[in-house]
Amino acid sequence: MNFPGKHLVVFFLLLITATAFSQDSADIKFSFSYERKSSQTVQLDIKAFIQKPGISFFGLQQTPEDAVFSQIVFDSAATKFLEGAIEEKGTAQTQTDPDLELPVRFFTDSVHWLQNLSIAEGDTAVIKGKLIYLYKSGTDFPSGEKDFRVVVAPKTAKAEVPADKESGAAPESLWVIFLAGLGAGLLALIMPCIYSMIPITVSFFTKRSKTKKEGIKNALLYAVSIITIFTFLGVFISLVFGPEALNVLSTHWIPNIIFFLMFVVFGISFLGAFEIELPASWGNKVDSKANSKSIVGIFFMALTLVIVSFSCTVPFLGGLLVLVSKGDFLAPIIGFFGFSLMIALPFAFFAFFPSKLNSLGKAGGWLNAIKVSLGFLELALALKFLSNADLTQNWRILDREIFIVLWVVIFLLLGLYLLGKLKFKHDDELPKNDFGLPFLSVTRLFFAIASLAFMVYLVPGLFGAPLKGLSAFLPPMGTQDFNADDLPKGFRPGTAALSGNATSEAGALPEPVKYAEVMKKNEPDVVVNNGLITYFDYDEALAIAQQLKKPLMLDFTGVNCINCRKMEGSVWSHPEVMKKLKEDFVIASLFVDVHNGVELPVAEQYFSKTLDKQIETLGQKNTDIQVSQFGTSSQPNYFFVDGHGNRLIEEGYGYDPDVKKFLAHLDRAIEAYKEAKGN
Repeated sequence: MNFPGKHLVVFFLLLITATAFSQDSADIKFSFSYERKSSQTVQLDIKAFIQKPGISFFGLQQTPEDAVFSQIVFDSAATKFLEGAIEEKGTAQTQTDPDLELPVRFFTDSVHWLQNLSIAEGDTAVIKGKLIYLYKSGTDFPSGEKDFRVVVAPKTAKAEVPADKESGAAPESLWVIFLAGLGAGLLALIMPCIYSMIPITVSFFTKRSKTKKEGIKNALLYAVSIITIFTFLGVFISLVFGPEALNVLSTHWIPNIIFFLMFVVFGISFLGAFEIELPASWGNKVDSKANSKSIVGIFFMALTLVIVSFSCTVPFLGGLLVLVSKGDFLAPIIGFFGFSLMIALPFAFFAFFPSKLNSLGKAGGWLNAIKVSLGFLELALALKFLSNADLTQNWRILDREIFIVLWVVIFLLLGLYLLGKLKFKHDDELPKNDFGLPFLSVTRLFFAIASLAFMVYLVPGLFGAPLKGLSAFLPPMGTQDFNADDLPKGFRPGTAALSGNATSEAGALPEPVKYAEVMKKNEPDVVVNNGLITYFDYDEALAIAQQLKKPLMLDFTGVNCINCRKMEGSVWSHPEVMKKLKEDFVIASLFVDVHNGVELPVAEQYFSKTLDKQIETLGQKNTDIQVSQFGTSSQPNYFFVDGHGNRLIEEGYGYDPDVKKFLAHLDRAIEAYKEAKGN
């Protein structure tokens, strides 16, 4: 079978196969990246990784004799950047294929192609193309096409981000975490399993000590041991997880689901369904070592308290872990130190003043009432973590009105419980007055009023009320299906009818197109209620900014970012700030934590060298832009660029709810844009 047109016949048959099987193959994986080689040259790197043995991947055509080969075809807009020929790298083999009866050149491991591009370091370029590949598996010749799109960003120096903006926990926020630790410790302290142990433990020290001075010394060692144990736990968490992993705990959907389940279990436990306990053998082993009068014995007594009181402390430690997950390396240490300090203080205090033990109330029904009330609050907090995961993954199982309904029910039941209308397993009867009738204490009545008042405050939210005081914690208004204003579809408060590419009254900005349908539900209330137009795609926003000749504000944010909501609610909503945002800027809200349901088109997916992974979702793309181009990963963070992506102000603006400072930063961006435009 040897005739002049044989090569053409083989190529034609393989081309038909390529058309029929034009899809990604599980046998071959690809990556697309680039590296800047000089101020004028960028090297595009396309790699093919063979996933299974026995596969022969055909390289590019090297000579006219090559009858079967793969091809790289660049988009017409990208050809102007090409510099020289494509270089193929890999261990190539050449032999006669028994099925084709032709010499073929192939790879059995991996191969990558390098293409130089002429792109100045201050320019941005989008390189699009298609890899048409062909390989042999057994006696078959599968083939496919892989579209690629690589955005070559301008080279900029990494912004110097102030430590308190970038590291996660500012010095003042460490104080907040410390105070939160004290608060969690106070709540744990008044739980029955710890509160009831205070007089027993202090009496034990005073009785076993020969002198008052020795009793005080032992009690202080006991308190220091408690602080040491819990603070060591904070150090352990910091060393094992570190600040980056702790940040993942607060944003990733899987930890949020774990926190949700954890808080539900804690809540049910506090309501009296069961007790959370460590194995009894643990406590027995530790307790056996606490009989010694030495310092070691006192330490093991403190460890016994920690283990025995596990059922009361772990819910608060869980809540504290959620808070410190938003901080830096010091956050767990500071938080757990504050928690343990509050636990230890009563033991030290009553050791100094043992006579005060008589004034310590008995661990009765009032402590159980506090425990049950905290159980209701645990269930309410659990919904927040489920909402975080729901918004990130776009499940739509806990939209705004459903969230509010559940909170209304929880706080209604809490109010009824405090009024004595509900009873749980460990509840006592209400105290009786002089006439033998049960009565409600004034303190309990006021807590019931607070719970029921909060429930009433929530009710208008079911009909679309903004509930500004809770806007940072509730799901965004865009997830609510019903609004009492009953606005027709396509309307937003303060704007004209919007659809397609129609323009709004807010600065004649075109409506967002890319990802708008799925992302508008995540728009903060302040954006929706003020008719502020924001874009969800970086490239679309750049094009609009260039078209309208306005500076572009990049708002790196997240659906689960509470500080982002605080900035929007307290700073963006200021009339002067809102006026500037609507009139002088194009805004891109780049959510970094949206993934499921917000996948990038296949043609726009690419490999990020910075993140070392394939970018497949909108959240991953926005994260890559923030990290690779702006050298930061915290939210909120605002950067200002022109229509070509060049920075107007080198540094970003992080969380700082100072309206005057933010206005000054906006003015700097406007002036910088005018100067750049003038040049």
